Amino acid sequence: MMGGGWMMGWMWIWPVLILAGLVLVGFVVVRLAQGGAPSAPARSDSTGSAGRRILDERFARGEIDEDEYRRRRDALR
Repeated sequence: MMGGGWMMGWMWIWPVLILAGLVLVGFVVVRLAQGGAPSAPARSDSTGSAGRRILDERFARGEIDEDEYRRRRDALR
């Protein structure tokens, strides 16, 4: 018999490893096509909220009244 008895039980591992490799390559290709690395969550001091932060500071310092604050806040949305 040439020692094939116990080794035949391991023959299933190669198709599984090849399939796992193909799935991994496919996943990487899809992620790269979508724009690469995942984006970082938005920080609270990002440029999108900089205007709101400045508006809040001006209102807190009393430079603008409540009506002006609400009008400008609504314009920033």
